[in-house]
Amino acid sequence: MKVSKSIKNNLITVICYLYVLLFVYTAVSKALDFEKFQVQLGQSPLLSAFADWVSWGVILSELFVAGLLLFDKTRRIGLYISLALMTMFTTYIVIILNFSSFVPCSCGGVLEKMGWTEHLIFNICFIILALIALILEKKQTDTQKLSLLRPKSFIISILTIFFGGIMFVIGLYLLSEEEIHRNNSFLRRYPPHPVTIIKGLNIKYNSYYIAGVAEDRIYLGNTSAPAHILSVDTTITNVKTHQIELDNEQKITFFSPQIRIRSPYFFLIDGNVPVIFKGKLSDWKAQFYWQGDNNGTFSQIEAVSLTQFVFRGLDKNNNQNVIGRIDFGNPQTLKISDELLQKQIDGIFDTDGMLRYNSELNSLVYVYYYRNEFLTADTELKLDYNGRTIDTVKNAVIKIASTNSGQVRTLAEQPLLVNHQSYSSGKYLFIKSGRLGKYEPEEMLKDASIIDVYNLENRTYEFSFYLYDYEGEKIKSFQIYRNLLIGLSEHYIVLYRLNTLNFDLKF
Repeated sequence: MKVSKSIKNNLITVICYLYVLLFVYTAVSKALDFEKFQVQLGQSPLLSAFADWVSWGVILSELFVAGLLLFDKTRRIGLYISLALMTMFTTYIVIILNFSSFVPCSCGGVLEKMGWTEHLIFNICFIILALIALILEKKQTDTQKLSLLRPKSFIISILTIFFGGIMFVIGLYLLSEEEIHRNNSFLRRYPPHPVTIIKGLNIKYNSYYIAGVAEDRIYLGNTSAPAHILSVDTTITNVKTHQIELDNEQKITFFSPQIRIRSPYFFLIDGNVPVIFKGKLSDWKAQFYWQGDNNGTFSQIEAVSLTQFVFRGLDKNNNQNVIGRIDFGNPQTLKISDELLQKQIDGIFDTDGMLRYNSELNSLVYVYYYRNEFLTADTELKLDYNGRTIDTVKNAVIKIASTNSGQVRTLAEQPLLVNHQSYSSGKYLFIKSGRLGKYEPEEMLKDASIIDVYNLENRTYEFSFYLYDYEGEKIKSFQIYRNLLIGLSEHYIVLYRLNTLNFDLKF
């Protein structure tokens, strides 16, 4: 049964108008809420590195093609470009659903109401419509002897457009991956719900800090009452208090003691003396363990084992920060490395940061406060590698003032803080940042903190997530224990669960 010329022409017209309606509606919807559209593209695992020009390119292309489809003389080229666009959009969805590390929210007018699978079916239907219109258009022009395309050439043209669109999107995906992992320009990825809040507990006072976690119990030290310990189980239902009994026959005067937990022991440490006391978690009785001299003071320390510690201290001879090790199983008990921390300005403020120990990797991690840099090293203080965060501040932005004829140096003004807090567990490094990346809504910082996740084994940025405030308070410090993120705010200890779909956790 032959279809009349008028029916064919009407069918082509209907398909063209459907495309015009689709493209104009989605383009206008994106343009009216352009900032949201850019944010969605910026958080896409496929196009985030190219969100700037892709956002404009998609809108302008849709409007341009809609204009071509309105006129008989240009509708064939309009249909070819429509086929190319829908092929690219469909390839994007296929990659998102099958190869992406996470599935972001949808974007674009009426399609925003659809799920990704429905979106895929919708696009396939429009690809079929474009093919039908192009076939009918070719038959019409063949009848009028206006076509220069033979059947073979026509098929080659369709296949070229189809596979060209697929390869173009795949190319963007691969380039975006390279840009994100190697040449990141402060683009974050936010997978849906990698961390969920469980519950919190009011601890009343803001002087607590996380001393450590052992045997499913969280231990909090107290800067105002150093001998007082608060412990709570990892369900936050069983709360206990402990009082350290200190056997201080040496009559050592403490300045700022801190507690570190290394099951089955705890250590009471004061780097200003410096001194270490050791006791068992079972009875909380601390005995003298070690004392250094005044030249070996330190400001941060982490327990590597029951006999080994790593610390960050001040080399008074060179007047700069250094990383050191105390090893009671080694004839050379105290070892200092002045090569790990890289001086930029003064060697003290510019190298200030956070020292962490990762027991799973048997590696120490140091994250600088004022620049987008961290380092990892082994317990022999040999550098593994210097890593960069996705922030763009490579050099510390600090101003230093001198007093007492240059003998005392202080910060002239509050420096730009790049990395607020950090912790390393498993193969991951978690860094809390207070700085917004590209396409990120500023209002989110009112209700949450940003945590960036790095893979120390692959040496790559993985993704980011929002750590939501609890009872209106921001998390000021945190630790990771198994599949839990333990957060501490001014007056609450809060538990969050890490989603095993996003984290490769071994415990």
